[in-house]
Amino acid sequence: MESKYFILFLLSFYSFIPKISSTTTNVINTNQFITDGDTIVSSGGTFELGFFSPNGSTTRYIGIWYKQILPYVQTIVWVANREKPLTNTSSVVLKVNKPGILALLNDKNETIWSTNTSRSVQNPVAVLLDSGNLVLKDANDDNPENFLWQSFNFPTDTHLPDMKLGKNFKTGIEVYLLAWKNDNDPTPGEYSLHIDPTGYPQGLIRHGARVSARAGPWNGLRWSGAPAPLQTQTSIYTFQFVFNEEEVYYSFSLINNSLLTRLVLTNNGYIQRLTWVDRTKSWHLYLNIPLDTCDTYSLCGAYGSCVIDSSPVCGCLDKFEPKYPQNWQTGDWSQGCVRKTPIDCNKEHGFLKYSGIKLPETNNSQYNKTMTLEGCRQVCSTNCSCTAYSSLDISNGDKGCLFWSGELIDIRELSGRGQDIYIRMDSSDIGKFKQKEDRDSTRGEFLVVGGSDSARPDSVHVHT
Repeated sequence: MESKYFILFLLSFYSFIPKISSTTTNVINTNQFITDGDTIVSSGGTFELGFFSPNGSTTRYIGIWYKQILPYVQTIVWVANREKPLTNTSSVVLKVNKPGILALLNDKNETIWSTNTSRSVQNPVAVLLDSGNLVLKDANDDNPENFLWQSFNFPTDTHLPDMKLGKNFKTGIEVYLLAWKNDNDPTPGEYSLHIDPTGYPQGLIRHGARVSARAGPWNGLRWSGAPAPLQTQTSIYTFQFVFNEEEVYYSFSLINNSLLTRLVLTNNGYIQRLTWVDRTKSWHLYLNIPLDTCDTYSLCGAYGSCVIDSSPVCGCLDKFEPKYPQNWQTGDWSQGCVRKTPIDCNKEHGFLKYSGIKLPETNNSQYNKTMTLEGCRQVCSTNCSCTAYSSLDISNGDKGCLFWSGELIDIRELSGRGQDIYIRMDSSDIGKFKQKEDRDSTRGEFLVVGGSDSARPDSVHVHT
């Protein structure tokens, strides 16, 4: 009996709170709520928020989609309750509570989904911005730094313009994409896209906890292993990479804000850039990553290099040989390659330059942002654990250093768009390389140094 009266009380309570009429506002305040069938629309009419069901499903979710193209297709860009689908929404409401919480509540006033905040404001509102970002803030404060919560910090499978993918080192918040379970189920899937700050930041696709593909580190212009369509600024968008003591993030911005474009992580682990073509009333696939077999993470093992036009695609870097030749011949390249002449740091050794490659995995790397390439050589040569070095920033000449320790993995050849790396080698191999270079003018460069004193310079940084 008490339960019956409580439900009647809630229904009567909500009856005094104004419902939001569809398409009339972009705001939910503490005096309003949304039920199934109601929506709010961003001020420019680009995005809409409300209840939806995926194709072929009757379950209901709160989500954001493109309003402009709704007559042709409903394209979902964000889902709130993706882990708690609704089967009955007759008494479900989305409302803003003080001190500043946006909550999805059932008829028992139980929370199905909600935002969180450690701060409170006097007049909290939820606003759907024309960027597609749903923000919770004080009604009189538009400063993004004071937002209580924003959906751009908790994306689902879609990267929208001006959304930052990465990590805030001050708050500990990591912003990453998490794919849908399948095309018709927004439940979290198996694939995720990260800007991993371990060592030196790089773009990673993970399948569960395992890395499945890697874009490489940022080199001042692009991701080192990015395919050609993602390498340079275009007439459509520009992109930005920021890495400092407070945060690391990657974002892109539109040059023409009337264009609709998005980056999506699919349920089978692909990154797709899609652009809306108004003439055909459909999404055009502009980019699909992984691009080919050579984008498979560490396909050729340590010191192996993947060349997509070769058969087999895996081979050892020059002056290296298969670690287990019999396995290599059967197509098992996972154990990789080893130097033909092992390194002895008490003897003369040096560095060979390998050009046109995707830089190796950087989770064990260290960096310096100001050194010259010559400084990189000097630092690496005095530390026998330094396996290789490369320029950190090639946007305006060579600036800064990346240093690797341990084995070098996930290398592929990128003719015309790869980078240079200098790998520590025995001096006898460098001498053989010099003779070969004299004979056939093969592109290369070498530096011979003496035995190492194992010094570890203070100017090299580690970020975890």
